[in-house]
Amino acid sequence: MSIARFWRETPRRYNLGGSRCTTCGTVYFPPRLVCPTCTHHRQSIGKMVPFQLSGDGEVFSFTIVHDPAEGFEMQVPYVVALVRTVEGPILTGQVVDIGPEEARIGLKVRATFRKLREEGKAGVIHYGYKFAPVDELPERPPAGRLAEAPAETARGEDRAPA
Repeated sequence: MSIARFWRETPRRYNLGGSRCTTCGTVYFPPRLVCPTCTHHRQSIGKMVPFQLSGDGEVFSFTIVHDPAEGFEMQVPYVVALVRTVEGPILTGQVVDIGPEEARIGLKVRATFRKLREEGKAGVIHYGYKFAPVDELPERPPAGRLAEAPAETARGEDRAPA
């Protein structure tokens, strides 16, 4: 990845900045301009707002890498996982601070920011998110969905006649 592209993606890489559709409440990472979940995608135009993901989630699936990509030879074996965040989006990332034998589906993790790579010995250092295990995640409702109004309120049946 070029240095210019890396810096353009800094808000996502450093802050887990996504977007949320104010029409249906779905959260996306990386951010989107239009919501593919809404029945008529045009409903979401101009209604996508920035959204900060907490970084909390659990391992949905994982693999153990034994044949690494260039630049990761010193880390093998390592775990790469699909992590379902509490807000809903599934992120891909390396799981750190555990041995491969400790990886499991359902493992509670939290995003942590670590060095990803360096461009040469005196080059730019790239940082980004990885996931580290946690004993338990804080109790909080998923922030990715808007609270739904009761069906009666949504249809206006509980309102007094005008």
